Amino acid sequence: MALNLYWEARSEGEKGMFAVGWVVLNRIAYAKYPNTVCEVIFQGGTTTPCEWSWYCDGRSDVPREPKSWAQAQELARQLLQDPPEDPTHGALWVQHESLKKPKWLQSRESTAHIGKHIFYK
Repeated sequence: MALNLYWEARSEGEKGMFAVGWVVLNRIAYAKYPNTVCEVIFQGGTTTPCEWSWYCDGRSDVPREPKSWAQAQELARQLLQDPPEDPTHGALWVQHESLKKPKWLQSRESTAHIGKHIFYK
């Protein structure tokens, strides 16, 4: 979870990292996705397309920013032990606002816009 928060939302601060974490938790609760954090994050494997771009981009996944990494680890702990309220309102998908919305996402409802990410269910 911490790696996912770090690579997907470290520039978005606490609220953005919590939001990305909630997408993972919402997927676990949804029958069409795997049942564990690791299975949700690593779904699709290390080649594109995968669920989280950092995992299949071919680059090192070792965090390079100690402060952001420490924050991601603490927020992951909170999400897994005593999660705050879901700021995404049940989102199952997240997309950076700078990317073109793919066709499969066109019919999905936008639930939140947090930082530079748009959340959908």
